[in-house]
Amino acid sequence: MANQHPKILFVEGKQDVFVIAELAEANHIPWPLRNPPIHIEEVGGYDRLIDAKRIATRLQASGLQVIGIVVDADENPAARWQSLQAACAKSIADMPKTLPSQGLIHTTQTGIQFGVWMMPDNQLRGMIETFLSNCIESTDPVWQYAQSAVTEAKVQGAPFKTLQQDKANIHTWLAWQDEPGQQLHTALQRRILDPQHPQTQDFVGWFKTLYGL
Repeated sequence: MANQHPKILFVEGKQDVFVIAELAEANHIPWPLRNPPIHIEEVGGYDRLIDAKRIATRLQASGLQVIGIVVDADENPAARWQSLQAACAKSIADMPKTLPSQGLIHTTQTGIQFGVWMMPDNQLRGMIETFLSNCIESTDPVWQYAQSAVTEAKVQGAPFKTLQQDKANIHTWLAWQDEPGQQLHTALQRRILDPQHPQTQDFVGWFKTLYGL
């Protein structure tokens, strides 16, 4: 069963599942659909992801070798890390108090590899859309126009929340590609977003190291 997989990655939403699988495969990690090397599990949002009981239960699962967590930093990376660290520390007595800039990889006292990556880069505010936006050339005139259009739309009363402006930016840009309106993982698959862009490689390196790939 999937939940007994020895290597698990917890993510907030379904989109994260598809994006990370696409990044892995595009960076030379074999990813057969029926038997992927890691079970990526969507938990349905950050509040459910930091459920201390969930983390404790999964850490005690028979046969578990590696468990990772990928979250969005959102607007306050320090607060996000503090809440995640506190939830994990209830099960991992020696849980590190700081999040390394290259992502956390920690061997627990029971020998399980435990990792955390906070989008976009473990330091700055943002989300997985911010991470992928870094793959777009800053000089791209369509990208520049998309950002200014989103900003103007907000001024004109567009109801999206300010913390989700990065999401609005990239989806506006994707709406103007050929073909318009593709999802993030599809844009990676079709190389509209470059999955091997240098800006993705720190995350890919963390992922490979954590899971021994």
